[in-house]
Amino acid sequence: MKASMRSRQEPRRVSNGVIIAAMLLSLCVLSIVKARYCSTPFAKPDDQLQEQMNSSIRMETDEPASMAAGEQEEEEEESTGGGGDAVPAVITTTPAVVGAGSKGKKPTCFMTSKRSERCEATGDIRVEGTASTIYIGGIDKEWKTKPYARYHDPVAMAHVREFTLKPADESTPACAKNHSVPAFIFSNGGFSGNLYHDYTDVLVPLFLSTHQFKGEVQFLLSGLKPWWVNKFILFFRQLTKYDILDIDNDRDVHCFPRIVVGATFHKDMGVDPARSPGQVSVVDFKRSLRHAFGLQRAAASRGGVTGDGKPRLLIISRKNSRRFLNEREMAQTAAAMDFDVRIAEPDQHTDMSTFARLVNSADVMIGVHGAGLTNMVFLPRGAVLIQVVPFGGLEWLTTVTFKNPAKDMEVTYMDYNVQLEESSLLDQYPRDHQVLTDPYAVHKQGWDALKTAYLDKQNIRMNLDMFKKILQEALDRLPPV
Repeated sequence: MKASMRSRQEPRRVSNGVIIAAMLLSLCVLSIVKARYCSTPFAKPDDQLQEQMNSSIRMETDEPASMAAGEQEEEEEESTGGGGDAVPAVITTTPAVVGAGSKGKKPTCFMTSKRSERCEATGDIRVEGTASTIYIGGIDKEWKTKPYARYHDPVAMAHVREFTLKPADESTPACAKNHSVPAFIFSNGGFSGNLYHDYTDVLVPLFLSTHQFKGEVQFLLSGLKPWWVNKFILFFRQLTKYDILDIDNDRDVHCFPRIVVGATFHKDMGVDPARSPGQVSVVDFKRSLRHAFGLQRAAASRGGVTGDGKPRLLIISRKNSRRFLNEREMAQTAAAMDFDVRIAEPDQHTDMSTFARLVNSADVMIGVHGAGLTNMVFLPRGAVLIQVVPFGGLEWLTTVTFKNPAKDMEVTYMDYNVQLEESSLLDQYPRDHQVLTDPYAVHKQGWDALKTAYLDKQNIRMNLDMFKKILQEALDRLPPV
């Protein structure tokens, strides 16, 4: 009896298992179909591609013009790993040593993030700049480091000078100049000279790492470019009371009681207060900038900078790629909506103080994705930033660079996604071309392909009816007078 019952039940169990498996398979198929066709007109990049793209974010100035002393700017938004003949740097990172050294004088070098390394030591410290060597008493091994917060990017790091921390011995050179304050070494190699990289790779990490010294710190700058230092000298004076030393070319041996090599990176254009000394935030960074450049306006409003009821709109202009093709019509449309309109094009020759004051006077700022939007650091609290996202599935890029930082900066963020009919790409490719129909397939070809197709060759002709709508929404989101 039991045997016969068991024989009749077995097929039912097998049948139930097949049904359950079929249902699970159907759910999986439906999930894939939904992710592919329902959530977005294009397939989203897979996690591996997304990580590759996030680590590839770079910016370039709109015009790669030469600076004083013939300095050439880096290209914006090149790929990590670069193209062409770029040679990756060999980056040597030594794990942190815990409890090493009987008197605690041994330096500790450790990665503060995947992008930044910090080395710190106290005691008998001698810096021989021309040899890129730091002699430290009481250690028994060498350490090598590059003081620039972009360790994940070998192309950038190839342009950063390496420093060696060496044990001091009888051959260590004697002190030529003695200092009573700590030294802080950083670099403006890499991609410095581009406004986005100036802030995200150098200035924000520098503020995060040195504000607690309250000015009592000596900056030693590697790769010093005089025009670059002059551009930000007012900000540097918020962090140090002393003249910046060109450590690569200084022939004196400088001696310090303490040294820190390399700034700490938290996130693009941002600071994590929970991990920062004194729990400072990027708002404190903005406050330091306001003091540096004498910016009087703390908050935006619908009343505008003059309080006459006309909020100011600043249109960030570009010369080459990602231009507004109907910029004048945009300005006329905004003026008809009772905006006080300004159009400005920041470049490498723009006076920082003058442009900072202009941005600080704006209630709404709009521009196509690019380094010029970095000027949002000068916007007053409550101002609206509208980032125009070029056609081509670039939301991941625009999110990391400007959307995410805006909230921490007390800036109201909006984006405008360019439709194909507004893009000059429609004039360059047939409608069935992959560039127009499947952007993420282009993404998978690598950063150079993405950059060439969607950043280098695309201009925007804004739909003026949609432009009116987004301006009205921005106006509604401004604080009242």
